[in-house]
Amino acid sequence: MAEVENPVRNVRWLDPEKKIVLLEAVGEVDLHRSSAFQKALLEPLSRRPQRMIVDLSGVSYMDSSGVASLVKLLSRVRRDNVDLRLAGLTPRVRSVFEITRLDTVFNLYPDVQEALDS
Repeated sequence: MAEVENPVRNVRWLDPEKKIVLLEAVGEVDLHRSSAFQKALLEPLSRRPQRMIVDLSGVSYMDSSGVASLVKLLSRVRRDNVDLRLAGLTPRVRSVFEITRLDTVFNLYPDVQEALDS
């Protein structure tokens, strides 16, 4: 069986203290990729960031399994007192958050720069 491509393509620590981590996701986050997506989202928590920004501007589609991965991440960051911000949701992905009312639960930002600045 071929290895599934991970939607998280880039993980960058943005400050010298390594307290802000940016995860950039691309492509489709569906049932086939959600396990790799979830693992990549949780991995930086071992380095104890103060803030995590997940850039979803490159995600063209997300199903309920992808959303579930983000909900699990939210649960973990709340426990660990990490500020989680989702940035750059495309209209298609944002509509999933609005339909499920998760847009009222997550901190959503139009782009990474606004997630950094606010």
